[in-house]
Amino acid sequence: MATWVENRRFDSLENGRPTGRRAMKLNRPQPIGRTDPPSPVLNADLLSMSSFSPSCQPTNKAEQPETDTEEEEEEEAVAEEGWRWSSPAADPLPPPVLDPRDQGTSDDWIPRNPTLVRLTGKHPFNCEPPLARLMQHGFITPAPLHYVRNHGAVPRTSWDDWTVEVCGLVRRPAKLTMKQLVEEFPARELPVTLVCAGNRRKEQNMVKQTIGFNWGAAGVSTSVWRGTMLCDVLTRCGILSSRRGAFNVCFEGAEDLPGGGGSKYGTSIKRSIAMDPSNDIILAYMQNGEKLMPDHGFPVRMIIPGFIGGRMVKWLRRIMVTPVESNNYYHYKDNRVLPSHVDAELADSEGWWYKPEHIINELNINSAITTPGHDDVLPIDSWTTQKPYTLRGYAYSGGGKKVTRAEVTLDGGETWLVCNLSHPEKPSKYGKYWCWCFWSLDVEVLQLLGAKEIAVRAWDQTHNTQPEKLVWNLMGMMNNCWFRVKINVCKPHRGEVGLVFEHPTLPGNQSGGWMARQKHLEMSEAAQAMKKSVSTPFMNTSAKKFTMSEVKRHCTEESAWVVIHDHVYDCTAFLKDHPGGADSILINAGTDCTDEFDAIHSDKAKAMLDAYRLGELIPTGYSSSASANSSPNTSVHGAVNLFHLSTINETAAPSRPAALVPREKIPCRLVSKTAISPDVRVFRFELPSKDQVLGLPVGKHIMVSATIDGKLCIRAYTPVSPVDQVGHFDLLIRVYYKGVNPTFPKGGLMSQHLDSLPLGSTVDIKGPVGHIEYAGRGSFKLGQGKRRQAKRLAMIAGGTGITPIYQVIQAVLSDPSDETQMHLVYANRSEEGILLREELDGWARQHPTRLKVWYVVSQCGKKDWQYSVGYVTEEVLRGNIPEGSTPETLALVCGPPAMLELAVLPNLVKLGYDVKDSCLQF
Repeated sequence: MATWVENRRFDSLENGRPTGRRAMKLNRPQPIGRTDPPSPVLNADLLSMSSFSPSCQPTNKAEQPETDTEEEEEEEAVAEEGWRWSSPAADPLPPPVLDPRDQGTSDDWIPRNPTLVRLTGKHPFNCEPPLARLMQHGFITPAPLHYVRNHGAVPRTSWDDWTVEVCGLVRRPAKLTMKQLVEEFPARELPVTLVCAGNRRKEQNMVKQTIGFNWGAAGVSTSVWRGTMLCDVLTRCGILSSRRGAFNVCFEGAEDLPGGGGSKYGTSIKRSIAMDPSNDIILAYMQNGEKLMPDHGFPVRMIIPGFIGGRMVKWLRRIMVTPVESNNYYHYKDNRVLPSHVDAELADSEGWWYKPEHIINELNINSAITTPGHDDVLPIDSWTTQKPYTLRGYAYSGGGKKVTRAEVTLDGGETWLVCNLSHPEKPSKYGKYWCWCFWSLDVEVLQLLGAKEIAVRAWDQTHNTQPEKLVWNLMGMMNNCWFRVKINVCKPHRGEVGLVFEHPTLPGNQSGGWMARQKHLEMSEAAQAMKKSVSTPFMNTSAKKFTMSEVKRHCTEESAWVVIHDHVYDCTAFLKDHPGGADSILINAGTDCTDEFDAIHSDKAKAMLDAYRLGELIPTGYSSSASANSSPNTSVHGAVNLFHLSTINETAAPSRPAALVPREKIPCRLVSKTAISPDVRVFRFELPSKDQVLGLPVGKHIMVSATIDGKLCIRAYTPVSPVDQVGHFDLLIRVYYKGVNPTFPKGGLMSQHLDSLPLGSTVDIKGPVGHIEYAGRGSFKLGQGKRRQAKRLAMIAGGTGITPIYQVIQAVLSDPSDETQMHLVYANRSEEGILLREELDGWARQHPTRLKVWYVVSQCGKKDWQYSVGYVTEEVLRGNIPEGSTPETLALVCGPPAMLELAVLPNLVKLGYDVKDSCLQF
């Protein structure tokens, strides 16, 4: 969806000015001293008001400073214009809710907007809004949509009990209450754009992993902040002169930060900056006409216009005037731009963190393209080619500098087109600009048709501009290279041609973007070399092997295990030292947290893992960490290992393109649902192109992902359609309804979700996944170059675990030259629960020498039942599968873990099978 920036704006806005007598009369300041909790929702009255209460208004008129005649006239002129805030045409913002993803964390009491994109897993909370939604709200960002940067848990605070201590090199140290800050000092109200220094960091992480997580291009927001001027507070407390050593003003927050921080969050600025009224630095207690939200620093925080967000301490507790800059851990180990050759180890060993020239204070010049959005499609037809297409975006600079120009190139920088600029704010009386601005440019569609990319750069009043190429740095901060959007030709509808636009990245762990695609191509080229170097001389390779069920039992402070890239680690000893706090580990303890670990950790952190390594994960199980404790594993084939990703070996006709791209999510549309029984469905999904095959090797699986109740749920399934099926694929799924099985009262999350989807809905699939591939004529590829050859297959399946074995049977019987003999024992609770029975029985009749089928049911009331009743016993197996004493016999098993561990594997051993070498578990 194309994004707009004109639907909410300030007209004739002047920073730091009174809003006019009429505004003062009609819109009284809120009774900010009240003790009710901060409202997480933007006041509806605020959206329609024509102006704000005064930006600089002493409570007591007798205390109001005198002004000369010229200044009075100037302010009266401004008052005639006032601050006018037009109502937005954006989609309604959903109200903040208690997010299920916060359950079990220290933040489970905080309502949050569900549309925010989380960047660091569950905790601490770091997020940015979707870029399109951010732009729809225009100049002023609703507080619930404002980006959030937290280093730890949000403190529980109280307005009535809160004090801000002012101490150090001051004559009159004080502890100021919120009532004093509001009533005893003039109030300052002005719009300020806040930007995280890591904005656009994911682009740097695509080149080389930094030590920071994946910010997209929406780590920027603008609010109207109201508070007390810092220079007024310091003057009241009698700050000493610089001649007496008062060179720095330090700020300290209230949150308790663990690990390497070992302290509160703190930082500092120079005294000269703090005391300069032209810098408009305030102790803010209101945002967009409301008390601050918990995530934004309730009850009071620093706002330092033109600086990076990292200097604006939230939950402000202490202001200290000192001779030297802050000695806080985060003042030195955060918010620095180090030279590109400096890695984490070098930064520590050579003291790069403490070199003052690398600290970040003021923002740099930056800009981004917001229209077209990522994956926007522009059809090329007689209508669209008759009118121009409008490109749009934002730009900002630091230090109060005005953005003076934005330019777009369609030819890689050979020529530039000057954009129209919209500055919704006016400069302050000191001539400073504290907010972002918006640019737009009309281009002919035919110009876009001939271009490969759109790039933008901005300039500020000091003639600083953005560099063409990305300059990597360890912290991934201040990335401001040209923002590039790729243009690709597509066919949105039959017979039509269109342009699809691709942004460089998507924030957090979201897949997509041309930089990610480019990186995947580079990784695939080096895949073979990487496989050879998995086991290094420095890795502990003698450790044990563990099942996922064993790992899940270690989920407490006493014993916290995690799985990362199929290796098991004991993190218990690291809980107290983890920079993100123990919660960040404990909420992932007992699970596979590969995605979250890779998203936010550097190469140095990965190298540290080996000291905590226990062994390897036995590749027999997969469960999504998002729902492992709340639902059964409803994968059709049972459990698989998510991370055995392999390249596609297209067994179908090679002339057909494959839909699956390794490590990429593919959207597929649900086109039909067929009920096989009351709880079994065949779901047919349409591939992106009607001439595609799925591209899934026999024996492998696809991952189906969906967001259910705010959580990402992933399940692995094996299609039952032939591998050479064109245009679609079929999934046979048993729906586990809630309230049926008391062990899993919520039922199967994914199966119920798929059952509830209306036709036309889409799901994301990913693959191929799995460590077993049937290559034909009795040959199996097992990964890492291993193969296994067999003439006879003993196949044992339970319930929905039939599907990968069904796929192998289908492949064998479809090849007349494949003489592999197959013996299937298929166990279910009842005869009615047997899946694919018609197909299996039909194949057994057609190919009696190649396939034999035997059923086992737990219960059966039929007297003429000719198969086994009960469980998979030694007697059942001995009578229906070949002995395992010869190397030409191989067992394939798939089913519930309890069935495999208690019945199948022990009885296979009794039949002479080596379950390590002659038994493959899907």
